[in-house]
Amino acid sequence: MSTPDYLLAIDQGTTSTRAILFDPAGAIHHTARVALRQIHPQPGWVEHDPEEIWRAVVATCQEAIAAARGHPIAAIGITNQRETTVLWDRTTGRPVHNAIVWQDRRTAPLCQSWREAGLSERVASRTGLVIDPYFSASKIRWLLDNVTGLRERAKAGEIAFGTIDSFLLWRLTGGSHTTDVTNASRTMLFDLHRLAWDDELLREFGMPRALLPEVRDTDANFGAALPELFGDAIPITGMAGDQHAALIGQACFSPGMVKSTYGTGAFALLHTGSTPAVSRNRLLTTLAYRLGGETAYALEGSIFIAGAAVQWLRDRLRAVNAAAETGALADAADPRQRVYFVPAFAGLGAPYWEAGARGALTGLTAECGLPEIARATLESVGFQTRDLVEAMEADCGLAIDRLRVDGGLAASDWAMQFLADILPGQVERPHSLETTAWGAAYVAGLSRGLCPPPREMTAGWSVERRFAPAMDAAEREERYSGWRRAIAGVLATAS
Repeated sequence: MSTPDYLLAIDQGTTSTRAILFDPAGAIHHTARVALRQIHPQPGWVEHDPEEIWRAVVATCQEAIAAARGHPIAAIGITNQRETTVLWDRTTGRPVHNAIVWQDRRTAPLCQSWREAGLSERVASRTGLVIDPYFSASKIRWLLDNVTGLRERAKAGEIAFGTIDSFLLWRLTGGSHTTDVTNASRTMLFDLHRLAWDDELLREFGMPRALLPEVRDTDANFGAALPELFGDAIPITGMAGDQHAALIGQACFSPGMVKSTYGTGAFALLHTGSTPAVSRNRLLTTLAYRLGGETAYALEGSIFIAGAAVQWLRDRLRAVNAAAETGALADAADPRQRVYFVPAFAGLGAPYWEAGARGALTGLTAECGLPEIARATLESVGFQTRDLVEAMEADCGLAIDRLRVDGGLAASDWAMQFLADILPGQVERPHSLETTAWGAAYVAGLSRGLCPPPREMTAGWSVERRFAPAMDAAEREERYSGWRRAIAGVLATAS
């Protein structure tokens, strides 16, 4: 039996670049990975080197293609860290500055000035977002204001803006300046209703339209990779921001379905159907995807720090040598202690949206040690997720009793059991946690006629383990009340 054509997913994340080779059924045949250096010019500032990202994409793709052993690569799908902002020279393709990462907080004063100017309601009604440094718009403005001569060059049409997907597509194709609707919806510049850039917001924010890419559907034909890169002009037929790709990879194609991805941050998306839902609880309205000419929307809750808190335990506190050790450490903690860790290293996301918040560790006694801190770190992921789920339930008037999970931290049985306990609800972990990359590959394969339509893909989704609530209801509410007090303390001292 001949081997089917492969699908190649480029998964360019916050801490690594990966290229994963899938078959059309979703089985992984090879993974290539390169770690991504984090650049911190000042406290609260986070940057990436776009050239480093590009080199890693080429190297990982070449490794994955070599692993195909001559079998054809039918298509490439791209998924990426969202909101991260790059501006580059249209003639040379060279970035004019490091990429400003989604976690970066340098534009908090600028965002405050936009709120004071009365732009919040307009931004929310048109883009579905809140005014926050998280999104691309303020990062673009900062670059225009702080890189000498850049604004004039941008007005002259010499400079291109893109989130990481657009930058990679430009390089891969030799000059296609395009993005998809999911990434466009994360810029604070895109009208969710008209599916178009908003000229009035561009004027208010002081940004020339000439910067912006063309916006296409998630399953569009985005061009082809230059033959000199990978030995063939491989079509690029799928593109989605990482959380949207994970929603697709988790087969959440029906309204009411929810997935939560636990990577550097944590992001829960609730499929809300073919019309945008309006949040009354400071969730984001976003494009879920646009496939086959049909648009789906979602409500999103964004947690800035999830797996990054475990990295902090490992790299800063030296509490563990590997992230996988945190479960055993948490298991050794004294369950009578009530230690709370609010990991607001980059401010607080939904539903609080407080850029000035900073992390806090509360409830320590003389009997506490690393086990209790490790437990509080893993628990913070569950507590933050409950915050989001309660907001979703209030917005949509439904009870969310199950959650599909993925991402690196979803591999932690301890964290997922606590998540089920504190929600409370069923937590469903699929056989493969590579749902983000698979979502990008699936869309590329769907566009090429290699993957089944969404209904069949949904029927084929399967669970590896289901975590059910086991915590006493009184303890659950007592623990969550303590978390709410810890959050209140952090918000009270936010600058």
